[in-house]
Amino acid sequence: MAGIVIELPAAYLLLNTEIGAESEVVRALKRVEGVETAFYLWGVYDVIASVKADTMDKLSFIINREIDKISKIHSKLTMIVSEQPRSSPTPKNGVFS
Repeated sequence: MAGIVIELPAAYLLLNTEIGAESEVVRALKRVEGVETAFYLWGVYDVIASVKADTMDKLSFIINREIDKISKIHSKLTMIVSEQPRSSPTPKNGVFS
């Protein structure tokens, strides 16, 4: 199977935290197995993190169990990474059929 690359399930998380809790949340995220990176943001969200796991079940467990245990996270937007584009209709001559 030379030349075949198998990507692990991955996700990016955008988090809103309590005001002033960004540092605490980033430190806590970096201690969670599977969290590869965590950074502060300026803008609508306070923190971004990337997560990888061996399986989708493990990825789901990390996101929905382990990260949800971290206090001072108010909201979370999860984006699962996919190598395949979502299928969507393609217009023909500018018209969707």
